[in-house]
Amino acid sequence: MLSRFIDVKSRQLVFYLSRFLRGHLPYRELHLFVWDTLEEWSQLRVHDLRPESFKEQVFWHLLYQIEYWSEPELRHNKLLRRELQYCLGFLYGHGDLPLSCVGVRP
Repeated sequence: MLSRFIDVKSRQLVFYLSRFLRGHLPYRELHLFVWDTLEEWSQLRVHDLRPESFKEQVFWHLLYQIEYWSEPELRHNKLLRRELQYCLGFLYGHGDLPLSCVGVRP
C-alpha cells in the first residue's frame, strides 16, 4: 500500500515539478500538489519515519525542497534546479541515486 502511494505520487511529482521548472505550471499549483499529497499521506497513518526505498527517500527530499525554497529560488537558482532535475530523473527511472537527497517521512 505504501509503495503504491509512493509510485503514484512520484509519477505525479515528476509531472508537476517538471512542468513548473519549464515554466508551464504556476507555483501555487505545485504548492497545492505538495499539500494535497501530505494530506493524503496523513490519512495512511504511518508512524515509521524511515523511507522504505531510495525512491521514497528522493520523493520526500523533493517535496521538502519545493516547500523550503522560495518560488524565485526554485525558478532561478541554477544549482538548485540542476539538483531537482537530477532527482526527477531518478524518480523517472533514469540516472543514479542522487547522493545529496536526504528525505525522511513527514
